[in-house]
Amino acid sequence: MVANDHVDFDLREGEIHGLLGENGAGKTTLMKILYGLYQPDEGYILLRGKRFTSNSPKEAIRNGIGFVQQHFSLVPSFDAVENVMIGLKSAGLFSQNVEEVRSKIAELSEKYGLKVDSQTKIWQLSVGEQQRVEIIKALCMGTRALILDEPTSVLTPQETVKLFETLRLMVKQGFSIVFITHKLEEVMSVADRITVLRAGKVVFTCNKDETNKAELARMMVGREVIFRPEREELGKGKVILEVKDLHALNDKGLEALRGVSLYVRQGEILGIAGVAGNGQSELAEVITGLRKASGGKVFLKGQDITGCSPRERIDLGLAHIPEDRVNIGLVTSMSVLENLILKNYRSSDFNRGLFIDRQAVEHFCDRLISSFNIMTPARDTPVKLLSGGNQQRLLLAREISASPEVLVAVHPTSGLDVGATEYIQRMLLEQRRRGVAILLISEDLDEIMALSDRIAVMYQGKIVGTVEAKAAQREEVGLMMAGGK
Repeated sequence: MVANDHVDFDLREGEIHGLLGENGAGKTTLMKILYGLYQPDEGYILLRGKRFTSNSPKEAIRNGIGFVQQHFSLVPSFDAVENVMIGLKSAGLFSQNVEEVRSKIAELSEKYGLKVDSQTKIWQLSVGEQQRVEIIKALCMGTRALILDEPTSVLTPQETVKLFETLRLMVKQGFSIVFITHKLEEVMSVADRITVLRAGKVVFTCNKDETNKAELARMMVGREVIFRPEREELGKGKVILEVKDLHALNDKGLEALRGVSLYVRQGEILGIAGVAGNGQSELAEVITGLRKASGGKVFLKGQDITGCSPRERIDLGLAHIPEDRVNIGLVTSMSVLENLILKNYRSSDFNRGLFIDRQAVEHFCDRLISSFNIMTPARDTPVKLLSGGNQQRLLLAREISASPEVLVAVHPTSGLDVGATEYIQRMLLEQRRRGVAILLISEDLDEIMALSDRIAVMYQGKIVGTVEAKAAQREEVGLMMAGGK
């Protein structure tokens, strides 16, 4: 299968070039060729007017090309300083002075608003915090052409504005930046030029001032896209999920939740807004039974489930779309079929005595693949071969097919293109219409404001404010996310 089909792409000195496209459109493949991870079958690369063969990332870095990838290349058992030093060594920049590197990280953290605890092990950081380490690692290498994949997904609106100011300052100083994002607002805000890939081909390149969001979305997916899904007004149902004075420790043994209280009603979406690392991940894990509470209670339909196992919570009607779909939500080495029945293979519908009823399972699987439009070559295809958008559809199909009463959705559209995002959001609203109580945790403030009935903001392990979504102001919510009142 051709991933890049005779692609022409150029990056000019002193510009930010936005790169858009659906999952699987060929964006990552193109950037990996530039970075030396893949070799092209045809064509060539010119660097500063001369032919350049990028045989390895080391060679790319030495020639001033840096790449912050969507899937991180960090050593989980090392801290941020050690990971940066490994990056410097692999690039042939032999800086072994730990304090010098630590000081550089602190300088960049302050300059770019990327808060990182440099002494914490990577495995103890949230996905968003790990992304910040990757950004800092690339910046420490002093690249002149920097490829950024979703660099703002863990920032508040205010921090995003600050980062964009920094990027603009960098290009004024001669830096060149490829900015990959699924957020059309971002690319329209920060890019000088924009290129759209679809099915491995360049279908559109223009200056930012010559296009608009609607045209870009249409170019990406080949059809009109609804940006703000219709969310009908529903009557207030009874409280289905309730959390009272919840406390919990994080992986470092520090208090991550400090007296969190909230509730979600039937047919309601409660959005949890906040910057990564403020307790949102721990809140989802405690509610779903993946982390023990150190204090407080969790109630499902009035029943105390604080001490219940994840399986018991599932049986009571709790579904979960986790933050990390690859390592927690799915078993990527297993097939599409196996992943779809992971939670209900014990059901009498799928069993024939001591054995699985293969015909019943295949019928169930085919129905979900069709209903949720999961693009897979076959039901026995390993999940690792699917695009991110199709992996997320599969995960959503499995959770929704269980007819849950409560759905905890953590970053459900993270890293997805505009078409896949539209689909996932539409499915969440459909579940809301069916009366499901949804706890939506997202760092995408636009998504929170578009889907939620109420918005609760978390900061340093506490709920610092709750507002009705229809009356919420972006600036007000962003200020609360940064710790303001």
